Amino acid sequence: MTPTIIERCEAQGLRLTDQRRIIAEVLEEAEDHPDVEELHRRAAARDARISLATVYRTVKLFEESGILDKHEFGDGRARYEDAERDHHDHLIDLTTGDVIEFCDPEIEALQERIAEKLGYRLKGHRLELYGVPVKGRTGR
Repeated sequence: MTPTIIERCEAQGLRLTDQRRIIAEVLEEAEDHPDVEELHRRAAARDARISLATVYRTVKLFEESGILDKHEFGDGRARYEDAERDHHDHLIDLTTGDVIEFCDPEIEALQERIAEKLGYRLKGHRLELYGVPVKGRTGR
C-alpha cells in the first residue's frame, strides 16, 4: 500500500504543523485536481484559521519535496494531485474545465514503441488531451 501524504512528509522530515496536517489530509482525500483556492476552501472548512498564504506555502513545500504533482491545464490555475497516484493521463473538457483521468494500454504501448524507435527507453511521460463534448454524447 502506498504511504499517505502525511507518512511521506514525516519520512522526509518535514515539520507538520496542525494546519499542514489538515492540508495534507484534504489533499489525500481529493478525488479531483484542486487549485490552491479550492484547497483553502476545503481546509478552512475544518479550521478557519488556515490562511490562503499558508495553503500556498504548504503546496509549494509539498511540490518541491516530490509529494505533489503540479498541473497547468491552460486555464490559468495550477492544480495539484498526489505524486504517488497510479499512472494516468488527463482529458480536459474545455467547456467545463473538468479533468477526466484515463489510462489506455494502447497509448502506453505506442509511446514505448516511439521512444524505442528513436533510440530511447521511456522513463515517464505526461499526456494531456483537450476537447469539447460531442453533441449528444457524454465524455465518460
